[in-house]
Amino acid sequence: MGDGYQYLDIVVFAVIAGLLVLRLRSVLGRRTGNERRRDPFTPPAPGPTPEKVVTLSPPRDRVPPPGAAAPGSGIVALKAADKSFDEASFLAGARAAFEIIVNAFAKGDTATLQPLLSEQVFASFNDAIRARAVQHETLETTLASIKALEIAAAGIERDSAHVTVKFISDQINVTRAADGSVVEGNPDQVDEKTDLWTFVRPLRSRDPNWTLVATQSP
Repeated sequence: MGDGYQYLDIVVFAVIAGLLVLRLRSVLGRRTGNERRRDPFTPPAPGPTPEKVVTLSPPRDRVPPPGAAAPGSGIVALKAADKSFDEASFLAGARAAFEIIVNAFAKGDTATLQPLLSEQVFASFNDAIRARAVQHETLETTLASIKALEIAAAGIERDSAHVTVKFISDQINVTRAADGSVVEGNPDQVDEKTDLWTFVRPLRSRDPNWTLVATQSP
């Protein structure tokens, strides 16, 4: 009998030890949310700037739950719905997008334009490019400088973030005929242009890119 009780004690202790191991594993192997993660918004180390930078906002690490983006206007409402939104980073991306889109439109580069524009804006740009081609005309654009840019309006509408940026730039725009003669513009004249561009991105999308949905020259 003594041997039987000792055997039973061993079995009981083994079961208890096994339960403790499982408990420790479940605790130590669980992410608590406090672990340090690699911040995707940290600027990269100094080095060559990528040639194709079209992201207008840092990648989102978390997706807001349904209903988190209540209708509202202004930066406060936008930041409340999107904790990752950063004005400086957004404006840096908006500047890059402005340069890419302006130059691509002048060159008639629809492949570059299409991913950055809404269907409606792309259709409008594409119509203008086709009209130039029919007339055998070319557009020469020199973006001398972007003198200023600022967020003119922002807000949330239908679970999407909307940001309107005011650009003030110096440009030279010349339209030439097939023979090289000037149809419109002055190659020696720099004009100051003011543009209002509105960018949109669904809040729950994991795609970090913003889409240009409206342009206006006040």
